[in-house]
Amino acid sequence: MKINVKTSMSSYDIIIENGSFENLHKYTEDITKGRKIFAVTDDNVDSFYGERLSDMFSYCEFKKVVLPHGETTKSSEYLNKLYSELAEFKMSRSDIIIAFGGGVIGDLTGFAAATFLRGIKFIQVPTTLLSQVDSSVGGKVAIDLPEGKNLVGSFYPPCRVIIDPLLLNTLPKRVFNDGMAEVIKYGAIRDDKLFEMLLGDIDTCIEEVIHTCVNIKKQIVENDEFDTGERMILNFGHTFGHVVEKLCNYTTYTHGEGVAIGMLRITQKSEAMGITEKGTADRLRLALEKYDLVFDDYTFDANKAAQVLLLDKKSSKDTINYIMLSKIGETVIKEIPKTDTFLTED
Repeated sequence: MKINVKTSMSSYDIIIENGSFENLHKYTEDITKGRKIFAVTDDNVDSFYGERLSDMFSYCEFKKVVLPHGETTKSSEYLNKLYSELAEFKMSRSDIIIAFGGGVIGDLTGFAAATFLRGIKFIQVPTTLLSQVDSSVGGKVAIDLPEGKNLVGSFYPPCRVIIDPLLLNTLPKRVFNDGMAEVIKYGAIRDDKLFEMLLGDIDTCIEEVIHTCVNIKKQIVENDEFDTGERMILNFGHTFGHVVEKLCNYTTYTHGEGVAIGMLRITQKSEAMGITEKGTADRLRLALEKYDLVFDDYTFDANKAAQVLLLDKKSSKDTINYIMLSKIGETVIKEIPKTDTFLTED
C-alpha cells in the first residue's frame, strides 16, 4: 500500500507493506544512491535489527548511532550528541538521515535533521505501533525540556516513510498496547467502524488498521498542516496525557498510557457536562480495557498538574483548547479558561 502526503513543504510517500524493512535499500535507492547515510536507532531496536540495517547499506558510506531507549533520550543532551556525530561524519545537505525506531527516535532524529545545516532530508522507518500509526507521519519533530514535553520543535516532513507491520512482532505486549492507545484515539475522533474493529481480533487486520490510521492522519495534515485548526483533534487525550507523563518524570506511565488516561478522563468530564453523548465513556473504557489501558488507581497533585497545563502548546493567553468527543467518531474543540481546572480535579 502507498499513501502520498502533500504539504506546502513537500510531497512524500508512505509505504505500508509486510517485509518492507528487508527491502529498505530498494524502497529508498532513488533517494540514497550515491549519498552518505546516517542512521539513528535505539539499543532495543538495534539488538533485533541493527546488524541487518548495517549490512543493507554496506555498499555506501554508512554510519549508525545507537542511543538509549526511552523518553529521556528525547533531550538537548542527545540532540547535541547527534549534531557532533553528524559533523564528525561530515554530512552534507545532499546526504540522508534515517530514523529507525519508535516515536522518541523519530522525533529526536527528525529535529536534528531539520536543524543541522538548516535541513537534511530524512527517512522515517518506524518500528513501534505508536510510531507507525502516528508520530512518523505529519512532520512534527521535537525534543522535550525539563519543563515539559515537545516544547522545542518544528514542522519538518520526512522525504519517505517505510512502515513494515512485521517489525511489530518483536514488541513486548506493553509497548504494543502503548501504540493501541493512539489507534483507539483515531477511531474515537474520526472512524466509528475502526473503533469497533479494535474490539475484535486485531492480529488478523493489523495492516488494515495501520493503513486506516495513517490515511486519517494524512487527510487531517493536508487540511491543517501547521496545527491551527482541524489537526488539533489529533491531540485528543494528549492534554492531560502529557501532564501524566511529566508528573511521573516519563517513567511510571508510557506516552500511550498517559493518553489513555487523558482520553477516558476528558470523556467522563465532557459526558457529565452534556457535551458528549451518554454511554461514550463506557464504550471508550471497553476498548481501553481490552489493551490494558485503564488505570483507575491513577492519582495526581492538582496544583502541579495545573502548572504543567500552563505550558501546553494548545494554550493561548487565557484559554486551553481541549479536544472532546461529541460521540465516537466525532469531535469538538472547546476553549476552556486556564482558571477552570475541571480537568485536574475530581
